[in-house]
Amino acid sequence: MSALTWTTAVPLASLAAWVWLLWGQGFFWRTDVRLPREPDPLDEPEVWPSVAVIVPARDEAEVLPLSLPSLLAQDYPGRAEILLVDDGSTDGTGELARKLAELGPYGPELTVLSPGEPEPGWTGKLWAVRHGIAQARAAGTGGAEADFLLLTDADIAHAPDSLRRLVGAALTSRLDLVSQMARLRVATGWERMIVPAFVYFFAQLYPFRWVNRPSARTAAAAGGCVLLRTGAAVRAGLPDSIRGAVIDDVTLGRAVKRSGGRIWLGLAEGVTSVRPYTGLRPLWRMVSRSAYAQLRDNPLVLAGTVLGLALVYLVPPVWACAGSPAGGAAWLVMTLTYVPMLRYYGQPLWLAPLLPVTAALYLAMTVDSAVQHHRGRGAAWKGRTYS
Repeated sequence: MSALTWTTAVPLASLAAWVWLLWGQGFFWRTDVRLPREPDPLDEPEVWPSVAVIVPARDEAEVLPLSLPSLLAQDYPGRAEILLVDDGSTDGTGELARKLAELGPYGPELTVLSPGEPEPGWTGKLWAVRHGIAQARAAGTGGAEADFLLLTDADIAHAPDSLRRLVGAALTSRLDLVSQMARLRVATGWERMIVPAFVYFFAQLYPFRWVNRPSARTAAAAGGCVLLRTGAAVRAGLPDSIRGAVIDDVTLGRAVKRSGGRIWLGLAEGVTSVRPYTGLRPLWRMVSRSAYAQLRDNPLVLAGTVLGLALVYLVPPVWACAGSPAGGAAWLVMTLTYVPMLRYYGQPLWLAPLLPVTAALYLAMTVDSAVQHHRGRGAAWKGRTYS
């Protein structure tokens, strides 16, 4: 291939990829897939179903004072209880949770469980979820099996009406799973660079409109906030059927949809993460610990991903700076698709043209994830490493 042909073909291929992503990838770049702000009073049930809120927690004493009170203060009109599963914490997470529950007149009752170390083949989080679900099914609220399970992480704070809106959406639309992508914290410079792009890339991989279409094969969930019918969990064999999953939220969504359940995934209003990422290192670890697992630990898929990321995100600015109109057009389309996510996070729009820089960082994180995997240190989280 001549230099002239190469110079013309590469940016044109990148532009073609962006035209496809703009129109053919489920409008992933739009941020309008959300729960209704207020449930319709006409759709509210006479008797609200019971809910067990399951919170797996491992060394979460730093964030628990900011998140747990929001669950204890839910104004849910039905019966609800909170099951915090202390997954071998060494920082007093379980005792702190009990103290927080004693501070005020709250609605849902709190129970702290301690299941011990996970059995072989289980990830710590899913081991904790297993014991929470078992407790919810054995006793549940008011001595009966809970109708719904809310799986939420220990760093997630909920608006007072969060549980009511989630259950209302599940009942109104007859959904088996309702999941919201929690709004992550964006305060530092590195968080501004990494976090909105994290959600943008997730939506590109799992377009919400495709996830929410019963006939589509695409399925996913966001692990920070998953409302699940107990019956749907039983039909899907959860969590035993996904016990070794590193990317447990996506795997859970797939399991529910494959078992015939109807699922919904969208961006959150009133569901936020309070976990701080004070520098590049914790953000890098957040991405790299599961990036290679997303590629099924396959070197060939990794190679294809690196080439694809380079073509889609790195070629446009490089060729645009070299004077290529196609490269400039591709960079423009890329920039415009990132603007809605920046607006959702309330970030300055001048960050949009810098998306290629962030993509280069994600590419490096993905390669590092593969390197750590082959060194036996992949998928490491709070003192545990999973294959």
